Amino acid sequence: MSDRPLVTVEATGRKCPIPIIMLAGRIREVPIGTVIAVTADDPAAKTDIPAWCRLKMHEFVAEVPLERGSAFHIRRMY
Repeated sequence: MSDRPLVTVEATGRKCPIPIIMLAGRIREVPIGTVIAVTADDPAAKTDIPAWCRLKMHEFVAEVPLERGSAFHIRRMY
């Protein structure tokens, strides 16, 4: 299984919960077992996105630092 995202949701500049709402709306664009990324610079995303993954039973793969914010990688589990 690759950890490289197939889709990136650009949410930089948006305040939580908008990045999570955008992620929830687009996670079905990637096949089960593959990775989607969300870019965000809201500090709340660091805790909110992993918490959403636990709640929704998707796998939080990584936080990758970017020049502005981070890319959060999530593996779709169902």
